[in-house]
Amino acid sequence: MNIRWSICCLVVAVFMCLVVCASAPDPVTTASPDECSNFSGAGKCDECVKALKGKCFYCKTDNKCQLYPVKELLPTKECDLGAARWGTCAINFKALIISMSVIAGVLILSICCGVYCCCCRSKGNRAKWAREDAKVERQKEERKMKHEQKKQERKAKNDEIRRKYGLMNDDDGSYHKLENP
Repeated sequence: MNIRWSICCLVVAVFMCLVVCASAPDPVTTASPDECSNFSGAGKCDECVKALKGKCFYCKTDNKCQLYPVKELLPTKECDLGAARWGTCAINFKALIISMSVIAGVLILSICCGVYCCCCRSKGNRAKWAREDAKVERQKEERKMKHEQKKQERKAKNDEIRRKYGLMNDDDGSYHKLENP
């Protein structure tokens, strides 16, 4: 199995495990609305959003700390999203939802692009490299054949010159001049 494919599958598996772990609900501890209302009042936003490990949210319009409605996804009945604070007082709930959605979208898009580039596009590249390697090998063989052909032509030309001037190669490897009778 290709190593890139294994790495891509591992990254996807780890990402899926992180998503499952992050979306898993915490152990259910019921908090009463009275516990969150203890943090109501002007200037108690920081205390409210940190109370009971994030189970409360703060509404800036009426300065109330309320229990987060878990059964509903968004606390729209209790407070306007622009005035609701959860997790931090610096960012309203609407901005928090938009920013988290954008971050999640960019993260998912980048992971999809990475998986596509690593896994899907590499198949075409392998064929491309195989064609390129075959072409280089073919050119190498052609050069080798031309070299051998030119070597034979040089040898034939040298032998012809030796015969013309009467220089012949003896069996012992030395040259001698042939005398005309």
